[in-house]
Amino acid sequence: GAPPMSVPHLDTRIINGKPALLFGPYAGFTTKFLKQGSYLDFFKSLKPTNMKSMLSVGRHNTDLTRYLIGEALQKHATRVTTLRQFYPQANEADWHLESAGKRVQIIKNCNEKGGKLEFGTEIVASKNGSLAALLGASPGASVAVQSMLDVIERCFSTQVKSADWQQKMKILVPSYGESLIENANLLKPIRNRTLSTLKLKQKESII
Repeated sequence: GAPPMSVPHLDTRIINGKPALLFGPYAGFTTKFLKQGSYLDFFKSLKPTNMKSMLSVGRHNTDLTRYLIGEALQKHATRVTTLRQFYPQANEADWHLESAGKRVQIIKNCNEKGGKLEFGTEIVASKNGSLAALLGASPGASVAVQSMLDVIERCFSTQVKSADWQQKMKILVPSYGESLIENANLLKPIRNRTLSTLKLKQKESII
């Protein structure tokens, strides 16, 4: 399977029309919440109502905190040494560090621990469904469709149950409301379409 996106791994990408080989990600730290934000963003977010949760998270995640600090303080040579575990011929001069993006870590209030870290993508919607927001990691290809379906179901909970909407949802997502584990007849055409789109060939099963 694919490696977790949170640990260093090799990845091929097309950047400005040219193929590139990436290795990472590595944790960093900044008090900015946006690339063009202010270094005061983090400090402005500290309030009496969230201090307990933030301190609690630090107390209950000392191993993670230690790991992230170590990642952020790593030297270039150390990162290349890790790279050579995957690509022994790597030349240190051929690689440089790029800031790939930013992520503001979600800390959720928790009665048991006072606060806990939330990973992945979380959808928050108003009770009347007029506003929804995605918090956390940007939804990638593996979860983007499910995230959008969740937004539709939460913001248009009444409409999505109608026959008209159900029909349209089935056109957009043929497996909507169905279990591909239990419905092999539906799984086959969907899998064939996926393989065709990605220009992949299905391996024959060996019994």
